[in-house]
Amino acid sequence: MKLNFTKMQGAGNDFVVIDSYTQPVSLTSDQIKFIANRYFGVGCDQLLMVEKTTTPNVDFRYRIFNADGGEVEQCGNGARCFVRFVVEKGLTQKHEISVETASGVISLQLQDDGQVTVNMGAPRFAPAQVPFEAPSQQTLYPLALTQTEIQISAVSMGNPHAVTVVNDVNTAPVAEYGPQIESHPRFPQRVNAGFMQVLNPHAINLRVYERGSGETLACGTGACAAAVSGIQLGLLSSPVVVNTRGGQLTITWAGNQAPVMMTGPAEIVFDGEINI
Repeated sequence: MKLNFTKMQGAGNDFVVIDSYTQPVSLTSDQIKFIANRYFGVGCDQLLMVEKTTTPNVDFRYRIFNADGGEVEQCGNGARCFVRFVVEKGLTQKHEISVETASGVISLQLQDDGQVTVNMGAPRFAPAQVPFEAPSQQTLYPLALTQTEIQISAVSMGNPHAVTVVNDVNTAPVAEYGPQIESHPRFPQRVNAGFMQVLNPHAINLRVYERGSGETLACGTGACAAAVSGIQLGLLSSPVVVNTRGGQLTITWAGNQAPVMMTGPAEIVFDGEINI
């Protein structure tokens, strides 16, 4: 089967985007893993599907699959690419759309300068909502790894995140600790592991070991989770500029149940066709 696709990236987090809106497409987990493979397929951190929705007053359905073929609830950098895709491909004339995801409805706005702002909704801190196994809600939790214990913040941005503060992201043990945190038994649905270096109250450096994809150049929900966690800990104040290895994102959050707003780039790299 020949499949048309668009390769996109947002701050270096790269995606294969499939139009399943005008012509329904169904892919198996093995086919998704093949497309995501950087040696034999197209190569991507996540595959995104644009679909029709049956939810009233919502424009599209947005599905996200990690490079390991598993479907996940949310992807912030992918959301920015999603709105750029549907506008550029003529699937909508609107520059502000609402999108159904597995974790709820989010709103996306394409700015005149090409930047995209995403309303990511309110963060969730209750352990059961992350989900994370803990007897009560705390701002910091001890987490035992193989040979050490670290302190993490646990938060859901529609998908689970564990954020730890480090002195320097360049020397942080992301490759060692990332897989241990991702598959830690206290996170029953696994977790995205963020490593945050605070530069000043309005800026951080961030690396994220993503659930099902490994370390990526950027993670939009990870940037939101890190900024929110830093604000909760009294280390940061909104707005927060998040420096990732792939680019900059700006996160604003007024606290409590206010939505987290994320602004950043979304670029089309190329269109193509692949045999699967």
